[in-house]
Amino acid sequence: MNSDVLTAHQAAVASRVLAEEGARRRHLVVSLSGAHAYGFPSPDSDLDLKAIHVEPSAKLLGLSPPPPSFDRLEVLDGVEVDYTSNELGRVVDGLLKGNGNYLERVLGPLQFERAPELDGLAALTKQALSRKLHGHYRGFAVNQLREVTRSETPPAKRVLYVLRTAVTGIHALRTGEIVTDLSRLCDEYGLSDAHRLIEAKRAGEKTPLSTAERDAWLSRIGGVLERLDAERQRSPLPEEAPNAAALEAWLLALRRAHF
Repeated sequence: MNSDVLTAHQAAVASRVLAEEGARRRHLVVSLSGAHAYGFPSPDSDLDLKAIHVEPSAKLLGLSPPPPSFDRLEVLDGVEVDYTSNELGRVVDGLLKGNGNYLERVLGPLQFERAPELDGLAALTKQALSRKLHGHYRGFAVNQLREVTRSETPPAKRVLYVLRTAVTGIHALRTGEIVTDLSRLCDEYGLSDAHRLIEAKRAGEKTPLSTAERDAWLSRIGGVLERLDAERQRSPLPEEAPNAAALEAWLLALRRAHF
């Protein structure tokens, strides 16, 4: 992972958390998510650590199977850490359904840890991309939009989350590529003035927009969501993942190897 993304202090905190959590479960991958992955981190941004882990198969078959996910939210040495790890079986099911959270963990560029087995999963995930991802990205964008409309002076972060999610979905539907960094995509999709929002957010997590700025962006967001819907209709991606059997075979092989 690019060492410029985090400060040395943030990287040290992340390493501490992952060492502790890695002693409890076997990570297949740990990705950096949130503002750092979206291109607009601020000095007070939290660390969003999103992982996929593999449980021993014997535990899954026993009388008391482990929970499918683990969460940890706390402040360590002044850094807020938000860690979540989901078990591989749930993740594979989600990948077939177009779950963007899992797609970004497997295919995202900012990975702290990456087990050798992830190469096989990443290749299958690229083949599994389908128009189903539209539902995830549109749903998340609309939820964030509700937060924008509830305040006359929302933080720049809220508008950026709407734009980031929608534009990531547009780009994925059009190209089959998962890009989470809004600063890489906004010029390509006619949102060059979003760079001003990005700079505002980089100054602080709660930097507010004026009511006029909020209203100006609200008048444009509808068009971005319409573009997202249009890309679904003309996307070269299939309606559903065409390789469900291959993903299941890969999962079963891994289960056998980790009994």
